Amino acid sequence: MKVSETMTTGVKTASADTPVKELANIMCLNNISGLPVVDSDNTIVGIVSEKDLLRRMFPDMSDLVTESGMPDFEEMEKNYSDTLGLVASDIMTTNVASVSSDMPIMKAASLMCVRNIRRIPVVDNNKLVGIISIGDVHKAIYQDALS
Repeated sequence: MKVSETMTTGVKTASADTPVKELANIMCLNNISGLPVVDSDNTIVGIVSEKDLLRRMFPDMSDLVTESGMPDFEEMEKNYSDTLGLVASDIMTTNVASVSSDMPIMKAASLMCVRNIRRIPVVDNNKLVGIISIGDVHKAIYQDALS
């Protein structure tokens, strides 16, 4: 089975200058946990996940070493407002793994497992054409086993 048979097309995307507040709205309203960041040619320049948003709220490791005692996790929640004032390029991951639409789905799943990611963009000719998740792979294999 190929990635093209199981991937989601019509992917919600963002641009590098999309405000984080808008990213959070898109993720929450569409029940998705991440968005590819593309340029005007639909070439992937990054990816933003809920984890990227939350990471901005945590202190830097060097701050934790110099502070005495435990961090105030309740206080960290208040840092979310500061994160909402940023744009995608401030928080996105730029080293983005991708797969092609003609790749076997188990190879794509293997890459996701090795990279410890739940979704991966599908790129053909350097352009975003879809996205596939671990859940998509599992569902496809399960349905195929029932046939």
